[in-house]
Amino acid sequence: MEYVYAALLLHKQKKEINEANVTSVIKASGAAVNEAQVKALVAALADVNIDEAIKAAPVAIAAAPAAAASGGKEEKKEVETPSAKTEEQAMEGLSALFG
Repeated sequence: MEYVYAALLLHKQKKEINEANVTSVIKASGAAVNEAQVKALVAALADVNIDEAIKAAPVAIAAAPAAAASGGKEEKKEVETPSAKTEEQAMEGLSALFG
């Protein structure tokens, strides 16, 4: 997971997600660097729009405890979800890391 976190941190800071930058972040965290995982991550994220992948991430998990804590009736809200194909494409490259 630290490799994905490194990529997200680089993205947030508007830095290029490349092998050198990911390696630097991992080393700075004190973790050992696995060069094969770094290469796989960079290759997997090459065609992924990270902003779209973040928007497509499920958010219902955080909403459920908040509704339960309020003690009120739960309202059903429609959540717009991207097409399954778009989500599948975004996660396709990442599956190789956890295969």
